[in-house]
Amino acid sequence: MALIELAGIERRFQLGDTTVHALAGLDLQITAGEYVAVMGPSGSGKSTLLNLLGLLDRPQSGTYRLDGRDVTTLSPDEQAKVRSAKIGFVFQSFHLVPRLTAAENIALPMMLAGIPAAERNRRVAKALKDFGLDQRADHKPDQLSGGQRQRVAIARATIMQPPLLLADEPTGNLDRHTGDEVIHLLEELNDRGVTLVVVTHDATLGARARRQLAMEDGRLQRDSARS
Repeated sequence: MALIELAGIERRFQLGDTTVHALAGLDLQITAGEYVAVMGPSGSGKSTLLNLLGLLDRPQSGTYRLDGRDVTTLSPDEQAKVRSAKIGFVFQSFHLVPRLTAAENIALPMMLAGIPAAERNRRVAKALKDFGLDQRADHKPDQLSGGQRQRVAIARATIMQPPLLLADEPTGNLDRHTGDEVIHLLEELNDRGVTLVVVTHDATLGARARRQLAMEDGRLQRDSARS
């Protein structure tokens, strides 16, 4: 079953007198459980696509169906509920809250969703153990290494057990060894059934995915599922 269905997606930005077609007539389907790498040069539309998939941006035209539901026309509050339940994000620069500990950062999505404290504590303890962070629970982000921060970010992104995980250059700020550890973590989540979409400039990382989408000028130039 298609988890993601995009049809005729157009996203345009106005830069002075110039209209930039960040996404131009994009059609795309991603099946539940897939591992997809989105690749292409800067300005090709990769991040715009990821923001749109994550309901952080809206297209000017076209439809986006997520898990069978048209989410294009939802109100901002309705989109926020869908994001909370169905979408996890992992960013290049971690986006952790500096004043919160690792445990508190991981718990944040559950607090926003109103999950009771006892359940939050149970899930956070399990996540800290699963991600090898149980000795770092009380550490704030500036007391953690880059790899540890990204593991906290992945734990936070998956604590609500979303079916879709979006990763934007997840190894961009990490050395090769630490980056490989982070990618293995993401791939383990994919092996458990989470749909994984990774935006990357790294051809080696992109080649690990079972499907590659090559973008240029807002269009899908190549889809390895069709090649």
